[in-house]
Amino acid sequence: MSYNAVPVVLVVEDDWLLRLIAVDVVEDAGFVAVEAANADEAILVLESRADIAVIFTDIDMPGTMDGLKLSHAARHRWPPIKIIIVSGKTRLNDADMPSETRFFSKPYSVPGMISELRSLVAPPSTQETAP
Repeated sequence: MSYNAVPVVLVVEDDWLLRLIAVDVVEDAGFVAVEAANADEAILVLESRADIAVIFTDIDMPGTMDGLKLSHAARHRWPPIKIIIVSGKTRLNDADMPSETRFFSKPYSVPGMISELRSLVAPPSTQETAP
């Protein structure tokens, strides 16, 4: 990924209203949002695009895998992609998640999430600057 390009965040959420809110958070952070309603759609997006910088996923959703399994699969197949997992029902600790994954409980702080998104995609060896 070029650091001159606007980072792309894949938002994976089955609830359309929560997905819309997450997309707004991503766009408010200055990034491009791509949407998927479940992990199966997310895998198709990941297989078809090389520009995804961050996966922002809920845990509980229908389909062949939940957001936690999606996160593990993504870490294995696309190691450079950063991952944020959110859930209002499940609590995770570091041992449950793939390496270098962040977890937020719902409802999450929008300013906190924007800050986390920006810190995940900040170029190495530079100070974070707000767009």
